[in-house]
Amino acid sequence: MSIGGSNATRNDSDCQQIDLPFTHRFLPTVYILVFAIGFSANVLGLKSVYNGWKKLGNINVFILNLGIADFLYVFTLPFLVTYYAANSTWIFGQTFCKITRFCFNLNLYGSIGFLTCISIYRYLGIVHTMKVMGKINTRMSAIISALVWILVFIQILPDMFFDKSKQNSSDECFDTTTDQWITDYLSYSLGWTFTGFVVPLLIILLCYGHIVVVLSTKTNVNALLKQRCLKLVIMLTILFSICFIPYHIFRNLNLKTRILKMQGTCHESFDNIYVAHQVSRGLVCMNSAINPLIYLVGNDEFLMRIQNMNKQAWTSLLQIIGIVIYRNPQEMDSDTRLEIRSGVENQQC
Repeated sequence: MSIGGSNATRNDSDCQQIDLPFTHRFLPTVYILVFAIGFSANVLGLKSVYNGWKKLGNINVFILNLGIADFLYVFTLPFLVTYYAANSTWIFGQTFCKITRFCFNLNLYGSIGFLTCISIYRYLGIVHTMKVMGKINTRMSAIISALVWILVFIQILPDMFFDKSKQNSSDECFDTTTDQWITDYLSYSLGWTFTGFVVPLLIILLCYGHIVVVLSTKTNVNALLKQRCLKLVIMLTILFSICFIPYHIFRNLNLKTRILKMQGTCHESFDNIYVAHQVSRGLVCMNSAINPLIYLVGNDEFLMRIQNMNKQAWTSLLQIIGIVIYRNPQEMDSDTRLEIRSGVENQQC
């Protein structure tokens, strides 16, 4: 009895080890950085898309929609900064709370959807060039973009019907839902993860896996095309590895730990899962700042301008350093020459 009682006490204490202060310190800082970088990067990126609209091909339609999805989320970040900086106190009403969470999901799964479309277009353009020549146009890209928005909307709409605050409370804005609906939400989240993340990820892996094989075996492929595809593969790998994969893993794990706690099961690792989930939430919102790099990769003129700016900056820096290095030895040499000259004159006298 005493052993069982001590275990129950230990488990109860383990259940209380959720590090809320970490969330209130970490998320506002990340959101401020993402807002500053994401806003400026998307403005710059969309400007480059506008300037090179004809040169980017039909993919530019997806890129434009990707930018729109980013802006929808970036503009909600100041409200989330206010919420978490005020120790999770929401002052903007429950309707706007659900709109804010909706914009996050719209950005996340819209980004995944349009990145998948870009990957498929790259695949068709490189592996099946002759078959799709003349068949893929701007109108088709616009129709596919509309379908992506519709599918994403259908996937995330049920989230709007889950409570985002406890009963008789309006000063909370949960990113998932209350404990009352947590079991149903986990089932929804798992299905949502499969359709909105796992399936697109598999499509992207298959497309770029085949592209890499084709580019590595064909010797007559344009070198610039190889470089561009390699850059895009690297960017997508970074994006999915840092932003998307950890978030979906720890979102579902955190939901499961909440259910286990309600059932009376507690463990010390639950707090680590909670902290990891908060970190993954910070990382996943960074996709709004990383996405512009995806469409800047396709703009060779922009990349050339960046390289020229870097070269000019390095040249100016080296010139400044060279002047400083040149002047100091020159001054030292003049002093040394005076000493040598005076020494020679003294010897001659």
